[in-house]
Amino acid sequence: MGRKTQCCLTFALLLMVALADHHEGHDHGEHSADHSHHFHHDTDKPHPSHNGNDDLCHKLSPHNADFAFSLYNKLSNQADAKGKNIFFSPLSISMALSMLALGAKGETHSQIFSTLGYSSFTEDQVNEAYEHLLHMLDHSQEAMLLETGGGLAVREGFKPVDRFLKDIQHFFHAEAFTVDFSKPDIAVQEVNKFIAKKTKDTITDMVKSLDQDTIMVLINYIYFRGKWEKPFEVDHTHKADFHVDVNTKVTVDMMKRTGRYDIYHDVNNFTSVIMVPYKGNTSMMIVLPDEGKLEEVEKHLSKEDLKYWHDKLFRSSVDLYMPKFSISASSCLGDTLKEMGIVDAFSDNADFSGMSEKTKLKVSKALHQAVLKVDEKGTEASAATTIEIMPMSLPDTINLNRPFLVFIVEDSTKSILFMGKITNPTEQ
Repeated sequence: MGRKTQCCLTFALLLMVALADHHEGHDHGEHSADHSHHFHHDTDKPHPSHNGNDDLCHKLSPHNADFAFSLYNKLSNQADAKGKNIFFSPLSISMALSMLALGAKGETHSQIFSTLGYSSFTEDQVNEAYEHLLHMLDHSQEAMLLETGGGLAVREGFKPVDRFLKDIQHFFHAEAFTVDFSKPDIAVQEVNKFIAKKTKDTITDMVKSLDQDTIMVLINYIYFRGKWEKPFEVDHTHKADFHVDVNTKVTVDMMKRTGRYDIYHDVNNFTSVIMVPYKGNTSMMIVLPDEGKLEEVEKHLSKEDLKYWHDKLFRSSVDLYMPKFSISASSCLGDTLKEMGIVDAFSDNADFSGMSEKTKLKVSKALHQAVLKVDEKGTEASAATTIEIMPMSLPDTINLNRPFLVFIVEDSTKSILFMGKITNPTEQ
C-alpha cells in the first residue's frame, strides 16, 4: 500500500498594540484569577445575508494578490534575504491588517486600506467579503484540513470599544481572551499557548517577549494540511543534490513520481511551471526558473504572470522530482509595512479610537512566522488501486534540484494562501 505525501502549512501573524503615551493614566484593573476569560458578542445577532458577498469575495482576490507580490518583493530585496528561504501567507497578513483597520480611524485607516488596495471598497464591503471568505475557506475533512481565524489577547482591566470587539469576532472569527500583560513572562506563555493550539503545535514559541505596557495582541492564524491527489511512492525517494547556488549544494531526500500533470514551459520567461494538486480544491503551483535566471524571474513576478501561466497549462506525462523538506520562516514586518505605506499605525500619530476611546494606542510590533512541511506520512486505511493511462511518448522531466517558487492556491476563491521561495530545503 502506497504511503501518502502530506503537505502541512502553518502561519501566524501578530500585531501588538501598545500605549502610545506611557504616561497617560490607565486602569490596569483587578487581575482576575481566570486568565482565559472569553468575551462574547450577541449570539442572537443575525449574520448579514451572503447575497453578493461571493462576488465581493472574488473582487478582493486581485488586490490581495497585488499586495502579496509587493510584500514578496520587499522581503526578497532585504539585505539578509539572499540565499534564504522566503515563506509567508499573504492572505493571513491581509486579513490581520483588515482586522486592525476595524479599530483605525482617519489617516491611519486610509493608509491601511490604501496599502492593501482596498481604497475603492467600504469598510462594510471588506468585512463582509472576509466573513464570506472565511466561510468558504474553512474545510475540515479527511483529505484536507484548512482552518483560519483570529485571536485578541486583551489586557486585564482594559475594555475595548464594544463595536470593535463584536465586529472582530463576527467578521473574522476572532476569539478574545484576557491576559495579564503586567507579568510579561506569563503573557508570553498565554499568547503562545493560543497560537500553538490553533496551529496544531507547529508554531509553539512565536512570541519571545512582550512589553508590560502592551494593551492588546491581535492574532491571525491559518493552518492547512493536505494530501496530494496523486501520492508519491516512498520507495522512489532517494538522496540527491540540490544546488542552492553556483558554489553550494546540499543533499536532500528527493521524491519521484511519473504521472500526468498540468505543465507549461515559458521559454520567453525562462521558466517551467507545474501544478501539483491536493485532494479537495487546493493546488501547489511550482515555478522553476531556468538555471541562473531566478533573480530575473523574481523581478517582474506578478499576478498577471500567474494567470498567464495558469491559462497556458497543458496536460502532459512528467517525471517529477521534488525534495522532501520542512522549513520555517519568521520576521518582524513593522519596517516592511511602513515602507509599503502603513506609517501612522506605528507612530504617535496613530488613531485607533475605534479600539479605545480613552487610551491612545499604536502598533508596537508586527511579527509573522510560517512553516512549510512536505513529507510522507501515514498509510491508506483502505486498499485502492488507480491505473493511470500514459501516452507512449517519453515524459517531460521537471527536476526541482535548484531554487524554486511555490504558491498554494485555493481554487474556489482564487486566494493565494501561501507563497515563497525555497532556496535551501535543508535550512530549518
